[in-house]
Amino acid sequence: MNVWLEKQRHLIDFTLASLARRKTKNLGLLLAYAVLVFVLASLALFTQALRTEASFVLAGSPEVILQRMVAGRHDLIPPGYIEKIGRIRGVQKQEGRLWGYYYDPVVNANYTFMARPADEVASGSIMVGATLARARGLAAGNVISFRSYSGKLFAFKVSAVLSPDAELLSADLVLLSEADFRAFFEYPAGHYTDIALSVANPQEVRKVAEKLSTTLPDSRPILREEVLRTYQSVFDWREGIMLTVLAGAILAFAILSWEKASGLSAEEKREIGILKAIGWETSDVIRMKMWEGLLISLTAFLLGFIAAYVHVFYFGAAVFEPVLKGWAVLYPRFALVPTVDGLQIATLFFFTIFPYTAAVLVPIWRAAITDPDSVMRA
Repeated sequence: MNVWLEKQRHLIDFTLASLARRKTKNLGLLLAYAVLVFVLASLALFTQALRTEASFVLAGSPEVILQRMVAGRHDLIPPGYIEKIGRIRGVQKQEGRLWGYYYDPVVNANYTFMARPADEVASGSIMVGATLARARGLAAGNVISFRSYSGKLFAFKVSAVLSPDAELLSADLVLLSEADFRAFFEYPAGHYTDIALSVANPQEVRKVAEKLSTTLPDSRPILREEVLRTYQSVFDWREGIMLTVLAGAILAFAILSWEKASGLSAEEKREIGILKAIGWETSDVIRMKMWEGLLISLTAFLLGFIAAYVHVFYFGAAVFEPVLKGWAVLYPRFALVPTVDGLQIATLFFFTIFPYTAAVLVPIWRAAITDPDSVMRA
């Protein structure tokens, strides 16, 4: 075993010296290789971090949200629905929710107005998200006015700015009392936007959704897992767009690396002929060239992956952020939690290292079994 390890060490030493003799060419290939790994790893890390963030955010959302549909569109929940839902077996808790959108022409953005109990938000007061507060220059104690859709002007005192830690959820959020919400949007008494439900047994969520559809045929139950799956599909779709845009660059690099790996220069052929002439075996030549491919591809993978990690989790993935995160006037500031999916990294490792390493085998084998004299004369 020690003899084998010593032999491999000498082969690696010789390979490094051989690479150094053609350093300009190899450095160019290494740089292009690392850039490709950087792009692919950045996409993989960023989309995985967004998926994890979405899962974390939605973990506290209602298990089932019930909406009422009229002519295929979302409509108000009329009185009596909450009582009917309470009689369905498996429903642990139900709560009518009041929320809606308001367009603010000052910043050309939509706000999300949501009613909260009087013990949380006093009448005449509001709580606003940190992103909205920055856009309007608001702080606790300020007064802001909104003109309702009926043309009435309402003035509210900002009682608090919501924590920046929850900015991903509360960027455009305005919390106000139920009485103020109904007055502002002229909501009829007893009506709600939708109903949030919690189920006693998580295994029976789908069964409860079926009962809701049967008991209230004009309703549409939306499960938390369906919302999460929708987010996952959106991230997959955006990742696919980026890969499609970069397909040309990836293909160009694949052609470059294949040409480099599968074709030997005259200098490399003479080097192999000399090695054969001084007593190297064919297997030794193949091992040496395989070490060359592994050293280049492994170094490029490590450089590209580390650069991608720093780019995504320390610089906010500035290169891909507009496409993968989406766009909004009121865009929240949030830091992604470092998340690495082992399967994704293993897949990236396999498809960026093994093809290049394997591509060197055929030309090296052909040159290694050829007579040294003919190889050196070529």
